[in-house]
Amino acid sequence: MNLENLLSEISACKVCKEHLPLGPRPIVSAHSNARIIIIGQAPGTKVHATGIPWDDPSGKQLRKWLGVSDELFYDETKIALVPMGFCYPGKGKGGDLPPRKECAPLWHDRLWQSMPHLTLIILIGTYAQKYYLKKKMKNNLTETVSAYGEYLPRFFPLPHPSPRNRFWLKKNPWFEKEVINELQRNIKSALNKKPYKE
Repeated sequence: MNLENLLSEISACKVCKEHLPLGPRPIVSAHSNARIIIIGQAPGTKVHATGIPWDDPSGKQLRKWLGVSDELFYDETKIALVPMGFCYPGKGKGGDLPPRKECAPLWHDRLWQSMPHLTLIILIGTYAQKYYLKKKMKNNLTETVSAYGEYLPRFFPLPHPSPRNRFWLKKNPWFEKEVINELQRNIKSALNKKPYKE
């Protein structure tokens, strides 16, 4: 199956329909030539409404961290945007519910097989890091992010760029002083590699 057909299949997915308060609306952006993939958590209500990944304050902060323009961020031939849970999961006590567990096992491997030129996988938040780093993940997100060098060149773990994490950023000034520079350097390196032929 080619990627276009796979994305059509994902957009029609209703596996979790009965668990989704706003109904299914899978949000994903990908292209077979993508060099970078950003694996987030799950869309919030604003992204569910617009259908545009990271179309919210978290996305604005993420683009600032990455050092990329909106135009580049949404260029699917360069950057793929794939969450752990493709649909808005609903509200919990402390914010949105965790991403649905059905999505990643059902779709991620098939997406990766359709994007053979990926060189950098950015893992945003604990859910993505636990799923992909497995036993290599540290005791918590802070330790994992501070050990980012151990996961390069394939993975780059980040905290969630949500405004709610402003206290984490204040408590961990090393992130913006050191990690952001390395993140942007790795972004540029991945994007500047010679393009593959179709």
